[in-house]
Amino acid sequence: MPDSAKPTLMVIDGHSLAFRAFYALPVDSFTTRDGQHTNAIHGFLAMLILLLQKEKPTHLAVAFDISRFSFRNREYEEYKGTRDETPQEFKGQVPLLQEALKAMNIITISKEDYEADDVLATLAERGKADGFDVLLVSGDRDTIQLVDDRVTLLYPNARGVSELKRYDRQAVLERYGIEPHQYPDIAALVGETSDNLTGIDKVGEKTAVKWVLQYGSLDGILEHAEEIKGVVGQKLREQKDNAIRNRKLNRLVRDVELPVGPADLERRPIDMAAVREIFDRLQFRTLLERLTKIAAEESGESAPQESVPAPSRARTEPPVHRLVDEELAQWIETATAGGTTPLGLRLETAYGDITGFGLATETDSAYVPWASGRQDYATFEAWLASDAPKLLHASKREFKLLAQAGLRIGGIAFDSSIASWLLRPGSKPGDLASQVYDALGETLPEADPNQLVPATEAISPATEAWFVVRLARALEERMSDSTRRVHTELELPLVPVLARMELDGVTVNRELLARLNAELTDTAAELARRAFAEIGHEVNLGSPKQLQQVLFEELGMPKTRSTKTGFSTDAASLADLQDQLPEPHPFLTLLLQHRDATKLKQMVETLERELGADGRIHTTYDQTGTSTGRISSNDPNLQNIPIKTESGREIRAAFEHGAGFETLLTADYSQIEMRIMAHLSGDEGLISAFNAGEDLHRFVGSRVFQVEPAEVTPFMRTKVKAMSYGLAYGLSAFGLSKQLRIETSEAKQLMADYFARFGAVRDYLRNVVEQARIDGYTETIFGRRRPFGDLNSNNRVLRENAERAALNAPIQGSAADIMKLAMLGIARELEARDLRSRMLLQVHDELVFEVAPGELDAMTEVVTTRMRGAADLRVPLDVQVGTGPNWDAAAH
Repeated sequence: MPDSAKPTLMVIDGHSLAFRAFYALPVDSFTTRDGQHTNAIHGFLAMLILLLQKEKPTHLAVAFDISRFSFRNREYEEYKGTRDETPQEFKGQVPLLQEALKAMNIITISKEDYEADDVLATLAERGKADGFDVLLVSGDRDTIQLVDDRVTLLYPNARGVSELKRYDRQAVLERYGIEPHQYPDIAALVGETSDNLTGIDKVGEKTAVKWVLQYGSLDGILEHAEEIKGVVGQKLREQKDNAIRNRKLNRLVRDVELPVGPADLERRPIDMAAVREIFDRLQFRTLLERLTKIAAEESGESAPQESVPAPSRARTEPPVHRLVDEELAQWIETATAGGTTPLGLRLETAYGDITGFGLATETDSAYVPWASGRQDYATFEAWLASDAPKLLHASKREFKLLAQAGLRIGGIAFDSSIASWLLRPGSKPGDLASQVYDALGETLPEADPNQLVPATEAISPATEAWFVVRLARALEERMSDSTRRVHTELELPLVPVLARMELDGVTVNRELLARLNAELTDTAAELARRAFAEIGHEVNLGSPKQLQQVLFEELGMPKTRSTKTGFSTDAASLADLQDQLPEPHPFLTLLLQHRDATKLKQMVETLERELGADGRIHTTYDQTGTSTGRISSNDPNLQNIPIKTESGREIRAAFEHGAGFETLLTADYSQIEMRIMAHLSGDEGLISAFNAGEDLHRFVGSRVFQVEPAEVTPFMRTKVKAMSYGLAYGLSAFGLSKQLRIETSEAKQLMADYFARFGAVRDYLRNVVEQARIDGYTETIFGRRRPFGDLNSNNRVLRENAERAALNAPIQGSAADIMKLAMLGIARELEARDLRSRMLLQVHDELVFEVAPGELDAMTEVVTTRMRGAADLRVPLDVQVGTGPNWDAAAH
């Protein structure tokens, strides 16, 4: 922590933290009445208020980039060249944020031709020289190089800006194994994707750290490059210019000429009249209350009565009892009233091992120490495994930690992370601290040296458990009956199912992945060679600027959509460009093929990195990662493996059944979204087609084109298939014309003919949006709600985007619910029948199982019965199954 006897200079990277806030908070949930998005502003200011309360800086500034371009672009024109265009919803928020900062009397600094990081570096250098303790707040890892005994970096975690990791010199050493000033050498060798800085092939962080520790610096590494053996040594020698360039660009400038110095940045009183005006405009009532309180405290006055948070936010934390053996058993018996009152539960961990438990009611709490040589905790373990109700946050993580420690947990009655997501499905739920802040308007307390926990812990797990109890109560009060049912009957029971799947993982053939990687490397190189031959010279196929030169100047192709840096060269734009040409251009064809090969190669490399020592990949299923309710997959993402391409099939072939199992079994729902459309719309034509077991798209085509089913051509079927799915996603006539490569007038007529034959579908799609406009949300068959505040926005773009999403939300959400219900039914029956087979993967509408010897018939029956019976619709749910030694062979 900073020395309280010295002034503290805090400098914040404005753009970095605003972008973090933008992606951390849901766009739809932070919009003013006139359609102005405010999520980046709200997230940034909430973080700033916390910093003012916690760090109490005496001097403060916020640095902003003027543009994406700086002197670094002159030295390397592709610097940051692959960054996506700034999201439309982010534009306009930075000027408003700067206006809010001005009202708070906080100085903002920008410097032409330099980045905000250079401003941070300069002020840090000058601050140290002038006797300040310096706190830098940035989400850019390059600022790690500035850390030393007088400079500390506060770095946001992956979830956004609600939690900041404190990096002093010791923390950098612990995290990276090197001194802070050596970090740029690591980054130079590894590269930085976000800055479009390519590193040395085959060199990851571990290798780079080893070299830096051995040779001292990048210069030392390059001096001894000939001594480094193997493929990595060869790559280093071949690509050393990449590292030299990267090191030159990631070196922050520490002597930028600025209009102010550290002494000029002394905190000044907040202009509450100006703050109130802009915060009212932005509709930041809660933030205004918090800032009013800070302003009053800093001025030594009492806050105005109407600005003080409601009395219910005041808290008195219960005492923490350290309990073992009989005392613990007695405490649990008393606190839970014999097992009927739920307890908040939090785990304390160190290096992945459980070191303690926190238990709490609203009025009492206990800390339970835990170690491998523990005492007799049989009563506690029995309570933990029992159905006695427990309140948790992020319960899947807790379930896995307990399972890995040989402990069972039952009775998960509430998960505040899942509950928060159900209430705001467009928002990724944050950690406990951010949710307490959002729902209760409170911050978690600082560490207390007298608390019965290790000094490294910021807060006692017992106190955390108490916050979980209060958070659960606050969130449950906001739930509708239908949301409460989804939480209790669908999402909570799914937690142990997903946790078990993650722990089990899936066997992947390492040798096959290595072969695929080599083949894709050769394919990409050959495609690049042929592409270069078409234009007569080499270019960087990943460089938008160089591709713009080739496509639009050398080859004279039609211009794509305009961006700040020229004309777009993203995949969608190039595919559209190819369609516009009288005949496919060979260079463009090869470029698109090269991109596909490179993308697949990166996918294979990701799988190789994630393959564990046990020969299995353990993906993480994110239960709260989508607004529709669908389960997503991360680290690695198994849902982006192509299904229909040959290379995608080869990747899937690497997923195999493990030792002790005889085959994989796959099962997926056929046309589930169209079946849900038939059910929700009640259209008799669609219902009769599904009930008769007909080919849906052929059936629809025969009615739209008024021909016999046998006369429906493949092109007719493609048209109606694209339209049927497109309508459920709010596809316009223009979008349909582009997708089918037909005139817009023909697309309009096709849609008119469709609705003439299937009028109930038209009525449903129209009514679902209108009802959502009235209710403010859509609802699935099972009661899952999704809010849509923008349906009544005065901003046309926002309103139309919300209308398209509202069309599809009940369909996709119901499909997600059905899949989850099927998974629950299968898991329960596997346990009831004591089958050894297990569920491994959930990808899109498909489940993958590992079948134990002799259980294939039983598994086929369980899976098909439970999946078909997961919902009672007006049409049957069709399930297709397949078996084989690997994922591809088991396709159906």
